[in-house]
Amino acid sequence: MKTLSVAMAVALLAGWTAPSHAQMPNINLLADAPSKTPEEREADAAREKAYKETLKKIPDAKSASDPWGGVRTADAPKAPAAKSTAAAKKPKTGPSTY
Repeated sequence: MKTLSVAMAVALLAGWTAPSHAQMPNINLLADAPSKTPEEREADAAREKAYKETLKKIPDAKSASDPWGGVRTADAPKAPAAKSTAAAKKPKTGPSTY
């Protein structure tokens, strides 16, 4: 009974909202922007050129994945040693099914 009343309420609300959306006028809130003057275009081009040249001055990062690379010595191991295969083949104890 509850599900029927909830379904009827949803259907009733859906029926009320659809016609209200259908009658809304189509309004464009963004006004058409006037075209740029030649001086504005030149200023934009100069700004873009300065931006690209500034990006070229930024040095490349050596390695983002290893932040401690400069601290570590050359003879230090890079990865921990893998577990021995004997430990991996150790028989399980206890029941096999639960």
